[in-house]
Amino acid sequence: MKSHLLATTFAALSSVVSGSTFSPARPPAIPLAVKSPYMSTWLEVGSDGGSGGNLAGSWPRFWAGPQPGPVAGPNGAVTGWAGLIKVDGTSYTWMGAPVVNGVAPTLVSQDSFEYTSQRSTFIMNVAGKVTMNVTFISPVTPTDLKKMSIIGTYLSISVVSRDGATHSVQLYADTSAEWVNPTHNQDVVQWSYTVENGVASHQSFQQTQSEFNADFPDDAAHWGNWYWSTAAMSSMTYQNGADVTVRQNFLSNGALPNTQDSNYREISTNWPVFAFANALGSVGTTPVNTLYTIVHAQQNAIYFDGANGLTAVPSLWTSYFGSDLAMVEFFYGDFVTKVGAIDHQIAADSLAAGGQDYLTITSLSARQAFGAVQLCGTTAKPYLFLKEVSSDGNIQTVDVLFPAMPIFLYSNPILVKYLLDPLFENQEAGNFPQTYSMHDLGPNYPRAIGHPTGDGEYMPLEECGNMLITTLAYAQRANDVAYLTQHYNILKQWTGYLVQEALIPANQLSTDDFQGQLANQTNLALKGIIGIQAMSVIAQKTGNTADATNFSSIAHSYISQWQQLAVVSTASPPHTNLDYQDNSSHGLLYNLYGDKLLGLGLVPQSLYDMQSTFYPTVAQTYGVPLDTRNVFTKSDWQMWAASISSASTKSMFISKLASWINNTPTNRAFTDLYNTQTGDFADGPFIARPVVGGHFALLALNGAPTSKREAKVFKA
Repeated sequence: MKSHLLATTFAALSSVVSGSTFSPARPPAIPLAVKSPYMSTWLEVGSDGGSGGNLAGSWPRFWAGPQPGPVAGPNGAVTGWAGLIKVDGTSYTWMGAPVVNGVAPTLVSQDSFEYTSQRSTFIMNVAGKVTMNVTFISPVTPTDLKKMSIIGTYLSISVVSRDGATHSVQLYADTSAEWVNPTHNQDVVQWSYTVENGVASHQSFQQTQSEFNADFPDDAAHWGNWYWSTAAMSSMTYQNGADVTVRQNFLSNGALPNTQDSNYREISTNWPVFAFANALGSVGTTPVNTLYTIVHAQQNAIYFDGANGLTAVPSLWTSYFGSDLAMVEFFYGDFVTKVGAIDHQIAADSLAAGGQDYLTITSLSARQAFGAVQLCGTTAKPYLFLKEVSSDGNIQTVDVLFPAMPIFLYSNPILVKYLLDPLFENQEAGNFPQTYSMHDLGPNYPRAIGHPTGDGEYMPLEECGNMLITTLAYAQRANDVAYLTQHYNILKQWTGYLVQEALIPANQLSTDDFQGQLANQTNLALKGIIGIQAMSVIAQKTGNTADATNFSSIAHSYISQWQQLAVVSTASPPHTNLDYQDNSSHGLLYNLYGDKLLGLGLVPQSLYDMQSTFYPTVAQTYGVPLDTRNVFTKSDWQMWAASISSASTKSMFISKLASWINNTPTNRAFTDLYNTQTGDFADGPFIARPVVGGHFALLALNGAPTSKREAKVFKA
């Protein structure tokens, strides 16, 4: 799978890329199959070793970089996905970089590429004879939990005559056993082929299953089944076996022999592939369509220490379907429904909120954010589990859930509840013996085993503020006062911690832990104070008026003191500092967003205006640095700041991030942490993280209550 003719490939790429257009931008990596922490396959694009945006000539890769142990590829694990086409007897490659017995079929030319919130579309020119439309769709269906629970991606291909003549066309596509475990190619894989209710499927799985990755932590799943499927019809042939054998059969014959290889083996031994070939016949000016799907099925998905102790939590799709194949068949047949609806919604709302540059950002972020979560449980009790992809591997990290929150608030607020529920359940069961909120539910996804000894990363002020703000944000939009009542005691407990610690923060980490510990953090203190005021609103909504009055009084007292400590009034222009004692410092005051999100009206508008005026004075080529310690920034926090800034400052933030997308040399899934001067990765690249959901900060504000409305509720 790894061998290919480098000189031939790269020469072809340079000519193809120069002729391809990209809309709305040329992203650092293109999402192909991005639907869960385990289905996250991308085409690397950026100049740090990427393809330049051409589907033909480079292998798609799993998001992960180098892993412990034997790894497939130095820059990320290959998920082998090859596409070939024969037109009038001549063979071409339209996906991947297959070399068969020393021969690399000619690469097709790429006319254009376009992405939307759930779709990546390549338009290809095959020798001037036919045009291919190759579209990858990973559905984003936040209001359809049944479909959202399915870990699946569509690959839709349309072929039509380009020159007006008819052409004999045969189409080929395969996946490799690398999908089963892209990070450890020494594992033995088993496979089978089935046809059921008109859907043909290659099933593959790790021969020795380790549920919940009990054998060792890994970014790939060591259990479950993969299904590569298409319509069973007389014009379709299939084969599984060694890559060179199967692909040579197609190149020689334009068809496959309908045979199976029963020599189950390690992934890297004679690379097993699972292939379909479709005889499209004489293709003229009427498009001929072919649909494939790839699906990952796990009966049990998460190991969770909840109210009833450690238990296996099933994938939510098991509540809707009696078997893997029933789910695969439904997904295949459901292609025509709802595909496109979310694209139109996000496009219309993003254009209205921030223009085309903002849509460039949000549409690239949607699949990545939803691709880091997994619906589990039952229809009576759903959970949405989240992985802190790449930066740590934790499950249900509170300060990752918090920046990701806007996309879920915007698309379906109930999803925020499903994210919060496991955290409340574990801690209210007495499984975390601290007075502050836990940082995460476990160090390694998918094992939500908690921290029963009270350990875990120490971010007490950060996480207490995050939980209070997120819980109220959900309850406001869902009008779910019962949820606030249900969790009132622990919310009040966390508020007590903030009352003691928020105004003058001790030396500790914030969510930006890569920057190190710091005492008296201005932005962190603000989060805690907003959290206290959020508790005042929670108390009022739940009929605890004495608590409401008390916490509101404390929050207003603290915010007055905070302004005296935080504002560098002698600077030109004035701004807040990074930490109280350093008036030569500054930083993105992104936690101010919580005040607007909840409609608290706690912070005076003059402070918003002051920061909005200041940010353009320190902006670099690709954005505003996070703080004065270096020139790194976070894309999510920039969008939080943009959403509460003046029109001109908002536009500045958005245009610089959109420019970064189109020009960054990075070649991995959208990083949220980068160098504002070079556009390259900061130290320790963050890849494919769900925090890009924070790019929807502008859209989440559309459902925010006004401070007057909240004040009216308070007085009642």
